Amino acid sequence: MNEVKEQRNGPILEVRNLKKYFPVHAGFLRRHVADVKAVDDVSFSVQEGETLGLVGESGCGKTTLGRTILRLYEPTDGQILFRDGGQMRDITKAPQQELKGLRRQIQMVFQDPNSSLSPRMTVQDIITEVYDIHNLYSREEREEKVAELMDAVGLPLSYRNRYPHQFSGGQRQRIGIARALALDPRLIILDEPVSALDVSVQAQILNLLTNLQREMKLTYVFISHDLSVVEHISDRVAVMYLGKIVEMGDVAQLYDHPQHPYTEALLSAVPVVDASRRRRRIVLEGGTPSPMSPPRGCHFHPRCRYAQENKEWMSICQSRSPELREINPGHMVSCHFAEELDLYAGPSHREIQHTG
Repeated sequence: MNEVKEQRNGPILEVRNLKKYFPVHAGFLRRHVADVKAVDDVSFSVQEGETLGLVGESGCGKTTLGRTILRLYEPTDGQILFRDGGQMRDITKAPQQELKGLRRQIQMVFQDPNSSLSPRMTVQDIITEVYDIHNLYSREEREEKVAELMDAVGLPLSYRNRYPHQFSGGQRQRIGIARALALDPRLIILDEPVSALDVSVQAQILNLLTNLQREMKLTYVFISHDLSVVEHISDRVAVMYLGKIVEMGDVAQLYDHPQHPYTEALLSAVPVVDASRRRRRIVLEGGTPSPMSPPRGCHFHPRCRYAQENKEWMSICQSRSPELREINPGHMVSCHFAEELDLYAGPSHREIQHTG
């Protein structure tokens, strides 16, 4: 990843106070009675050439955030800025015609390759469909591009006339990656790209993504619930809980010294092979609150064992929402008492690999 870091040149994406609420209607007149706050006041930036990992429990808003950045979902509020031609452009309310051009630079790889590929289209048709949409290349040039892309993702050119059902899950995901690369994008949002694959195939796809990033100078937003995978591929990590980012920092900082109780609990659940180096398992009590009616104050306080043990802390956590603030260089956390907590989630996979 060091080679990729050298290529960075400022932020390629900035998200400012982004919100995505889904209205809830009820009754015969379908009145608006509430909102599902899937993404609630999220801010972060992504540096060119890096991989930002986005982690959290199912339902925390990771996928919604990725799709809102792409404007597959229209944002409720906030700003999305993308660097185009050396300048940051606000694409939050860009018209569809303008957005069509920008989408050549921002692409997405979806979680389930089986449902994201048309069963009626061959590999060649799937890849070249984007050229029809954007009116690019002649027939001969398209065939050359298909050959280049299939080679880049490790698929034989002889497979170009096959249909998705004739491939394994890993091969289908390679097709999805080839489609995302077809327009030479600069930023790719990867939504759980390996969660549906076998472990051995996951490693192959992760290595492929790393190699493609280095060779093509790509920037990734990598969405996953698997903290081991995120640690392997990411430069920085953002942890989401109930629509908000609660902690963000360099992968080494965050995995070795978490500063938010929720991050500590997530890391304690990561499996470790060596029994002598296992983390102390932290079990969160209660279920995840509904994003339709999140708790007042800190959203995590009903499940936070530190707040439960301290009445004075609980009073503050119940009444005031903590800001995402920098407590160490590059390390952001949304917790009123982060400096007073002594959190440690045990050795990371990186430490285990270096010592064993």
